[in-house]
Amino acid sequence: MTDDQQLPARSRIVQQQLVAAGLTVRVRELPDSARTAAQAAAALGCAVGAIASSLLFLADGEPLLVMTSGRHRVDTELLAANAGVLDVAMASANEVRRITGQAIGGVAPIGHPAPVRTVIDEALREHPVVWAAAGTPHTVMPLTFDELVSLTGGQPVKVASD
Repeated sequence: MTDDQQLPARSRIVQQQLVAAGLTVRVRELPDSARTAAQAAAALGCAVGAIASSLLFLADGEPLLVMTSGRHRVDTELLAANAGVLDVAMASANEVRRITGQAIGGVAPIGHPAPVRTVIDEALREHPVVWAAAGTPHTVMPLTFDELVSLTGGQPVKVASD
């Protein structure tokens, strides 16, 4: 059995999309949950700011995935202004699962049943490598900021004032 075959099903989808995008990035499975940015940073031995946390919002009623630095909270008014929408509200756990096919704490920037509009926190640019969930709370993948933007078609924006 190859490493890819040993990954959880949702993470195998993510790995397949990484390969299809021409990236050599490998999904890694962690021994413990990395459901929060602090847990992920501790498990990976990196700064919490290098964790690309996936947060799903409904922006004017449409899904908007925000890849934000784990070092701060999203300012929804700033996000709305920079994403060009009027109303931004956090999606429920059920909406996250329905829209992304993944559970909160493990939402990857890719691997969803349908494309999701994505914005990427400009603060992630400060880190040579950022770590994003890869479909489950136990799987992660290292990416550069530019790879994350290219992979998602995401728009870099400021999402917090700190």
